[in-house]
Amino acid sequence: MSFFRIGELPKVEMLPGIDRRAVSLDGVMLTFFTFEPGSIVPEHAHPNEQITVVTRGAMEFTLGDETRVLRAGDGVCIPPDVLHKAVVLDEPTEAYDAWNPPRDDYKTSSNAARSSRPRLEDNR
Repeated sequence: MSFFRIGELPKVEMLPGIDRRAVSLDGVMLTFFTFEPGSIVPEHAHPNEQITVVTRGAMEFTLGDETRVLRAGDGVCIPPDVLHKAVVLDEPTEAYDAWNPPRDDYKTSSNAARSSRPRLEDNR
C-alpha cells in the first residue's frame, strides 16, 4: 500500500480515551493519535526516536524535567530513552508522531498498515 487515508487505517484503543492509527515503512513509522479531554499518557521511555506534532487541541507535555503546553502547530523532539509524559487539557486533541526505528509493538498490536515500495515496473 502506497496511499492511505488516516480514517481508514486500523484503530486501536491504546489507553482509555486514547486511540492510535499507524502506517509504516521499513525504517520509519507515523502514528495518528486522538485524545479525549483529560486523558493521560503516563511517564515512559523507549529506544525509538520520536517527533510529536499536535495538530488539534492542547496537551501539557513533559520531556525530562521540562514541561510545556503544546497546542496545534507545536511539537517536541524526543531522543531515545528520555522519560516523557502527556496530559491532555480540556478539549479533544490530535497529534501525529514520527518514529525511527518503527515501533514493533505498534505494528503487532494494531496491524499497522505497511506501505510497500513501488517497483520500477509498476511505474511503466
